[in-house]
Amino acid sequence: MNNLEIRKKRAEIVLKKLKELFPTTKSALRSSNPWEFLVAVILSAQCTDARVNIVTEKLFKKYRTVKDYADADIVEFEQDIKSTGFYKNKAKNVLATAKIIHETYKDNLPRTMEEMLALPGVARKTANVVLGAEFGIVEGIAVDTHVKRLSTVYGLTTEQNPEKIEQDLMAIMPKNEWVEFTLRMIDYGRKYCPAKKHEHDQCPLTLALTEQGLYPTDQSR
Repeated sequence: MNNLEIRKKRAEIVLKKLKELFPTTKSALRSSNPWEFLVAVILSAQCTDARVNIVTEKLFKKYRTVKDYADADIVEFEQDIKSTGFYKNKAKNVLATAKIIHETYKDNLPRTMEEMLALPGVARKTANVVLGAEFGIVEGIAVDTHVKRLSTVYGLTTEQNPEKIEQDLMAIMPKNEWVEFTLRMIDYGRKYCPAKKHEHDQCPLTLALTEQGLYPTDQSR
């Protein structure tokens, strides 16, 4: 098998095992509409979902509509989200995006990758997550820290740039798997294969790939 065929075979095994481990999956971020979900995803950068949920529980009660965010005082909003980290930049992006969503899109999120990427603070990962979860629109694969790390560990890519990793993954996985692949990889990273030191040779995906002779070595990547 050539390299692409090997990576496709690994992807088949990974997808099958992830479905066994996590038959159903969804984002851990809590929200009640697409706008709130976008806010939560922006706040989740370099922050745990658990912390974001604590912050948004109060935030979503204080700011009820997109216009509430568009009209918000930035200094006050910074304090509202401070514990998520990088709060000045996040506040600037959320409030600027709110103005665009309110004025240009009449409070409705756009549904194309191009339009999403034009919003402040929205890169491909965020756009993929929101479009997939909220609208079932599959434009690509969201490459978060778990997906980046585990896709390298399990030989699905040799790239380090998230956009190049995304292209590699899209080439070896069916499109109907893209959205839930990210969610399952996040679940897997948290439960079985964290970044901190652990018994990696006992991780389910390690065992599944090793059993098929497809666990990557430095020579087989």
